[in-house]
Amino acid sequence: MAYNRYSSELLEKAVDEFASLPGVGRKTALRFALHMMNQPVENVARFSGSILRMRNDLRHCSICNMISDTDVCSICGDRSRDGSVICVVESIRDVLSIENTGKYRGLYHVLGAIISPMDGIGPSDLPIQELVERASADNVKEIILALSTSPEGETTSFYLFKKLSAVDVKISAIARGIGFGDDLEYADEMTLGKSIENRQDFNPLKTN
Repeated sequence: MAYNRYSSELLEKAVDEFASLPGVGRKTALRFALHMMNQPVENVARFSGSILRMRNDLRHCSICNMISDTDVCSICGDRSRDGSVICVVESIRDVLSIENTGKYRGLYHVLGAIISPMDGIGPSDLPIQELVERASADNVKEIILALSTSPEGETTSFYLFKKLSAVDVKISAIARGIGFGDDLEYADEMTLGKSIENRQDFNPLKTN
């Protein structure tokens, strides 16, 4: 019989699952598992059901690639947003970070990744043509490049600049209040908000 540190194989497996989450150690995982064990069955069913529904039913917006419960996300569907400005970000987490600043009321375009030959990610793997098509719309006046300042982020920004140069649209980049190589997710809200407010025309000579 295999050694079981918790005297219960069921508890052990539950701890293993919680511990598989990012940033969750085994002590925290055990605390989560014991908490769930002491909850009413209906609470646990509601918790697990919401996770399962999210996994099965959550989709990506057909316009910007943000997560959504419907074909078009609530941001793209909000007519009070400024449709003349599109902010290009790497990930869904970046959208959430920018939204938390309360300083931006335009739309987004989520790439889902950045160009990284080391990871086998090239331009054809990203929704870049969709961005060019959106930028070509008559009502779009500005594209904000809000990618990380890592070498991969700068390479992606430069590639997007070249692809968008043929379109009659202003191309800007967030101010460099965020340190080299930093992700937007980890920038504090005040710094990120100021970086968006103080954005400047994109200068390809400053990229790698």
